Amino acid sequence: KANTGPQGPTVNFTLDLAIAANAALQNVGGYIYSNGVIIARISSADLGFDAVAQTCTHQGCTIAYDAGSVTFVCPCHAGTYNLNGDVISGPPPNPVKKYAVSRSKNILTIKG
Repeated sequence: KANTGPQGPTVNFTLDLAIAANAALQNVGGYIYSNGVIIARISSADLGFDAVAQTCTHQGCTIAYDAGSVTFVCPCHAGTYNLNGDVISGPPPNPVKKYAVSRSKNILTIKG
């Protein structure tokens, strides 16, 4: 199986934490999907967010964030990724792309 590096779209977008659609990000463990990226609230810190591509590199299922293990998990075949998008268990052949997250007041910017 060829490792072709992290997989995911190239993005540059913002999210307003104050709007209802993004309310899940107000709480640690919450996550949302936007522009092919999963954005998770991993801690209560101001910059306690992490973002990786939402599509598993194994068979293209949509991954979710697991707050208990602080990992991204694919529900289809239990592929597991760490916060950097690296595969830590399961069948995925490649990591998922990690994105830079910055914050200015209620606006998150996701780039990569």
